[in-house]
Amino acid sequence: MLRSVLLLAAAFAAFAQPRDRLVFQGKSGPGAGKRIVLVSGDDEYRSEQALPELAKILSRRQGFDTTVLFEIDPAAGTIVPDQHNNIPGLETLDSADLVVLMIRFRDLPDAQMKHIVDYVEAGKPIVALRTSTHGFDLKTSPTYRRWSWNSKEWDGGFGRQVLGETWINHHGKHKVQSTRAMFAPGQERNPILHGIGDGEIWVPTDVYTARLPMAAGIQPLLMGAVLESMDPASAPVKGPQNDPMMPVAWTREYRGGRVFTTTMGSAQDLLNEPFRRLLVNACYWALGMPVPAKADVRMVGEYHPLPFGFGGYQKGLKVEDLEK
Repeated sequence: MLRSVLLLAAAFAAFAQPRDRLVFQGKSGPGAGKRIVLVSGDDEYRSEQALPELAKILSRRQGFDTTVLFEIDPAAGTIVPDQHNNIPGLETLDSADLVVLMIRFRDLPDAQMKHIVDYVEAGKPIVALRTSTHGFDLKTSPTYRRWSWNSKEWDGGFGRQVLGETWINHHGKHKVQSTRAMFAPGQERNPILHGIGDGEIWVPTDVYTARLPMAAGIQPLLMGAVLESMDPASAPVKGPQNDPMMPVAWTREYRGGRVFTTTMGSAQDLLNEPFRRLLVNACYWALGMPVPAKADVRMVGEYHPLPFGFGGYQKGLKVEDLEK
C-alpha cells in the first residue's frame, strides 16, 4: 500500500513539474513511425508560436511523431526567446529522423551544441526557416565557434556551409515591404511545390539578400518578389530590388543529407496555406518520402500569432500553455 502511494506521489510530482518540450504522437498517416524534432530559438519572428502549430499539423494531419524544443529560462521554467543560451532536450536529435530549425544567434553551451553538430555531421536531413541562416553566434565556447554566422575560419559558418547562405542583409525593407514567392525557372514540377500555385505564397516578412550566383549544388525553388507594401495585393517594386529577384527557398545536400532552406517563416507567415504546404512538403522531401499531391495542412485548433518584432513575445509563457 505504502509503495503504491509513493509511486503515485512520484508520478504526480513529475507531472506537476514545468515541462521543457512539447510532444505530439502521430496516430495514422504517411508519416507514421517517423520522428521530427522542431527547434525554436529566435527572438524576433515568434518561432515559439510557429513551430508548435507546424508540429501539430505534421502530427495530426500527416501522422509524424513531433517534439518541439524551446529556449527556456531554467529558473522560471518559461519560454524566453531572447535568452540565447539554453535549449533543453536537444538530445532528442540523437534519435530524430528530421530536424526543423527556426533559430537565431544562439550561443549554446557545448553539451547542447554537440547534439546539433553530431546530427548535422551525420548527414541527416534538415528543414531550416528564416533566421536559421544565422542561427549561431557562439561567443562563450571555442569548441564550435566556427559554426557562427560570421565565421572566417568556415566561411559563413553553419548558415553558408550547411544551409547555403548566412545573414547578409534585408533585401526588402523590413516591416515595410512584403514578399510574394514565384517559381524559380524550371522548378514548376518540383515535388516540394506540389499543390502550390505560382505566386500563391505571400508572407509579410521581407526578402533576405543572398550572394548570387548561389554556390554549386544549390537549387533555388522560389524567388522573392519584393512588394511595395505589407498588403498582399500590392505590386512588385520596380527597379533593382526585383532585378534580379533573390531566392527565398532552395535545396541542397550536406554530407549526403537533404537540406531545405527558406528565408520566409515568421509565425504570421504560417497564416498563408500555400506556405504551410511548402513546409510540410519540404519535410516529406527531406525524409526521402513521396510528397503528397496536395497535403492536408489545415490548422489544428485556434492560431493567433503575434506580430514579429524584438521583445514582442508573450511573457510568462510556459510549454504546457501551447499543448492545446
